[in-house]
Order: sequence, then C-alpha cells, then structure tokens
Amino acid sequence: MKKTFSLLLFAFLVISANAQFNAEKTPLITQSLTGENIKSILSETSGGNISVSGAGASEAKIEVYVVPNNYRRNNLSESEIRERMESDYKLTIATSNNTLTATAKAKDRKMDWKKSLSFSFKIYVPKNVSTDLLTSGGNIELINLTGDQKFSTSGGNLNIENIDGKLDGTTSGGNIYLKDSKSNDAGLTTSGGNINAKNCDGKLRLTTSGGSLNLKDLKGNIKATTSGGNVDGRNISGELATHTSGGNIHLEQLYCSLETSTSSGNIGVSINEIGKYVRISNSGGSINLELPKGKGIDLDMSGDKIKTDHLENFSGKMQEDKVEGKLNGGGALVKVDAGSGRINLKLK
Repeated sequence: MKKTFSLLLFAFLVISANAQFNAEKTPLITQSLTGENIKSILSETSGGNISVSGAGASEAKIEVYVVPNNYRRNNLSESEIRERMESDYKLTIATSNNTLTATAKAKDRKMDWKKSLSFSFKIYVPKNVSTDLLTSGGNIELINLTGDQKFSTSGGNLNIENIDGKLDGTTSGGNIYLKDSKSNDAGLTTSGGNINAKNCDGKLRLTTSGGSLNLKDLKGNIKATTSGGNVDGRNISGELATHTSGGNIHLEQLYCSLETSTSSGNIGVSINEIGKYVRISNSGGSINLELPKGKGIDLDMSGDKIKTDHLENFSGKMQEDKVEGKLNGGGALVKVDAGSGRINLKLK
C-alpha cells in the first residue's frame, strides 16, 4: 500500500500573515510521520541538505526547507517560493512498503538556475532505519541511527554521530566528521576535505585525497589515508594503518599494531603498548619514536643516522645507520626505515 502526502502546500503550515518568513530557519512544510512503520529512507535533492535523526515514535516527522538560489541576495516571500515550487518542481513525500521517499526534482533540467530553488530535508524517525541519500551539493547529517547507511554529496560536509551499523559515504570536496559510532564496516571518502574521527569502535576506512586526518579515541581496525595532508592521532587501540603522501605524521598514546608512512614529511610516534608489529617508513624526513621500556622487541631500523637511548639487554648489530637485533630477548617486530632521514629512538 502506498501513501502519498498531499502537496497542497498551504495545508501543511500556517503562518501569521504579519509574521516574517525566514526560509532558511523555518520549514515550509512539516509533516507528521507518527503511525508510519518506516524501516528505510530514500531521499534525493539538488543542492540542499539532508538530515536524518533517530527520535521517538511520537516525534516522527519530516520538515522541508526551501530557499531560492543565492537566497541572501535573492530573497523571496513565502508565497513567491510556493508559486515557483509548484510550477517548476516535483516534490515527493511518500511511504510505501515501510520506505519513506523524500525527493525534490526540477521539472525542466534546462531551467534558469537564477530562478532555481534549493530543497533541504530534516527527517526524524525511530532509530532502526537504513538510508540511501543523495544531494548534489548540500551537507548530509546522520544522528542516532542503527542500520546500513549509504549517502553521497557532490560538495557538502558529512556529519555522522552515534551510528551503529554499516557506513558508505562520499563527498567530492567537503569535510567528514565521525563521532561516537560503532561499525563493522565503515567506509568514508572525501576528494579534498579533512576527516575528523573521534570515539569510534569497529572497522574504519577513511580516505581523503588532500585533506588532513584527525584521529582520536579509536578502537578496532582503522585504515586512514591522505594524499597530501597531515595525520594526527591520539589514544588508538587495535590495528592502525595510516599513510600520507607528503604531510607530517604525529601519533601518541598508541596501544595497537601500527603501519604508517609518508614520502617527505616528518614522523613522530609514541607507543604505550606494542601490538603485533610496528612498521614505519619515510623517504627523507626524520622519525622520532618512543617505545615502552622493558618489553621484548625485535628491532630493525635503518636511516642516514640513528640516535638511541642506551639500550639495555640488547643483542645484535648497532651501527650509525643501522640497528638490527633483539631487545630484552626479542618479541614484536619494530621495523623503521627513514630512507635518507634520521631516526631518534627513546624508551619510556
């Protein structure tokens, strides 16, 4: 059974004739979704934002915000927005087979962009839903949900908070913010923005072509790469693989297996508890490494010059440009290659 909500717009929202209509902050349409058993959401818009938040069943609703293109200079009244919307756009808000569809599309793809409108959706539903979201330029926000989430924007930011489930999200140039989430399969990609991930657990794949990576309070299997930005990480456990083609790397309070590299920047790593392995490489910059004292380690380090603390209980070969042997009887492999750069090793 399919239910389509009427698009007689004046029936949705009553505003005092004397009140000033703020299209950016006031929804043009507010539709209750109480009584709807929604399990999935399909939403698409061209330019606006999409937000989906978990809420109680009695709070379920959808809000539609409509602003004109370049609205700060091209301000329209509510009646003008409604007239243009009815004549030039097809707005669909419908439920069918436990799926909510919320889409806004221009009737004529060749319409004058100066007269175009931007549609944003704010959706509040019970948290156990999956999503499939697409916007050509706006931001996408997901908060307090469980289930599989697939979402893409051509240029906006991705804001993901308190999500338990699979994540598949991309943005062509915006930033990515991931917080308080748990996932066995999370893949997030931006072509040029920064990625900030905090207080997350699970399997994370984070990729940016040019932005920086900020990783904090993470647990699980984490792969994070950038083509040119810096990498900063703190308080990470499990397994971490993070790489940059040219930026600096700074990692501290690590309780994990580690693989990290940069082509030309500097690397600073402080490890509190060594996992199964440590692999660090750099083509030319310096590497500063802190390891815990009294632990069994297999050391394999090479660089232009190597400086170390006094290594007690070390057996093996120690040269100016190479250190190879066992510390405290041996254990996890710590392999460090600085290329033409220098290595400074400290025990703490």
